[in-house]
Amino acid sequence: MRSEKDTAAFYKKLKKSLKNDTQWPALYLYKFIVPSNETKIATIEAIFANTNAEITKRNSSKGTYTSVSIKVKMKSPDAVIEKYKKVSKVEGVISL
Repeated sequence: MRSEKDTAAFYKKLKKSLKNDTQWPALYLYKFIVPSNETKIATIEAIFANTNAEITKRNSSKGTYTSVSIKVKMKSPDAVIEKYKKVSKVEGVISL
């Protein structure tokens, strides 16, 4: 588990990279690995509700995990990071 200092540094680096490499607004692709639990998956989907996001789900071969890919138009690097922070509160989620 990351410390708050490591997490802050990660988001700062991500924001800088997004600012330098992308012209905003832009399509952004989020990828998450989630334990196959409908409640957790629904929570992630709810975070992106009303955004016209294209959500794709694929179960692992054993069905233990679900890959959730979300393609959505975002306004800024700050908006991208805000969604990552909300999803990170869902227990067991891995952001790719």
